[in-house]
Amino acid sequence: MRTDHEIVGTRLAALGESAAVNGRERVVVVGGGLVGLATGLALQEQGRDVVVVEKEDGWAGHQSGHNSGVIHSGLYYRPGSLKARFATEAARTLPRLCAQWGVAARRTGKMVVATQPEELPRLRALLERGRANGIPVREIAAAEAREREPHVRCVGALVVDSAGVCDFVGLAQALAGRLAAGGAELRPGERVDRLQVGGRRVRVTTSRDVIVADHVVNCSGLHSDRLLGPEDRHAVRIIPFRGEYWTLRCPELVRGLIYPVPDPQLPFLGVHLTRGWDGRVHVGPNAVLALAQEGYRWRDVRADDVARTVGYPGLWRLARRHLRYGAQEVWRSVVPGAFLRTVRTLVPDVLAADLERSPAGVRAQAVLRDGTPSDDFVIRGGPHVTHVVNAPSPAATACLQIGRHVAEKVVSGS
Repeated sequence: MRTDHEIVGTRLAALGESAAVNGRERVVVVGGGLVGLATGLALQEQGRDVVVVEKEDGWAGHQSGHNSGVIHSGLYYRPGSLKARFATEAARTLPRLCAQWGVAARRTGKMVVATQPEELPRLRALLERGRANGIPVREIAAAEAREREPHVRCVGALVVDSAGVCDFVGLAQALAGRLAAGGAELRPGERVDRLQVGGRRVRVTTSRDVIVADHVVNCSGLHSDRLLGPEDRHAVRIIPFRGEYWTLRCPELVRGLIYPVPDPQLPFLGVHLTRGWDGRVHVGPNAVLALAQEGYRWRDVRADDVARTVGYPGLWRLARRHLRYGAQEVWRSVVPGAFLRTVRTLVPDVLAADLERSPAGVRAQAVLRDGTPSDDFVIRGGPHVTHVVNAPSPAATACLQIGRHVAEKVVSGS
């Protein structure tokens, strides 16, 4: 969370207070995004007393509520990884569950398009990866792609029917409502400052109170590394990358979801066009280093966050590896014409007047000390504290699967 976050390394004397409520173990979940709320619900369904503490005044205030709203299919991720397994399952089940809960969601399918012949081998490699992940994906010719998306330019494409869109803020509100109905204690507007592990209890010091728990689950997203122990804090750091979006003023140019062929050597997917659950077409994101953990604009600068980020060796190793790519992303951020040219490689009919700036998002990307970005969800468990260290996209899609996985770790103490 915000400041002075630490786990006290020394073992404290037994706290003396009882954390259990009505004979049930109490678990405090730090963070009220989709992963935190879904984890709380999974723990509640196991019969635990759940407290969710969120520093913002509402739910899904950061990554969960600042994204393109896409239900990811699991196409891109390494076979066998948590991302691949969880996203593939979620793409099958989330639209139906949202319908039951009254949350806007629907399957739209998506196209991944090759705009140049040299991209076709990567497109076919992606096809094989999707099949290895058990995803309904097929290759189509350019003519069929233009039947689906008349304004797209491509030489070939993949179609993934299981992808879709969702109102993720609405999903967060539904999860919070189910938690409250089940008796969970929801505490928005309250910041967690410190965790103290002692005996068989964890003392959670917040901006308002002290909560004694049997277990704590850290789902604090952009701030999750600040609650790690000293050894883990040394090995991994959350680096904030701002993803800037535009809205298309002529949404008729895009029917569904249009993605470029990703470069497997780069850490992000590239600019894409997505018609959301509300009918608006989002264009983006690019990816630039944010100058604050919650740096949604260039002018959002926090000196302590900048110092913490630039003082981490992993950032510089990552930057050296992708220097040209990073410079291009910054150029697209500050020069709208450069961003427009990228968009027009996919949909040439988009004009400068068609793009309107939209709110940005910030991705919490875990980067190892050697400069390697974590390519999977990172969840580290222990007897009293479980950390969800890395949960960027597709975590919104797979929040319920992540929540159940984390709840199982709490049960096993692993």
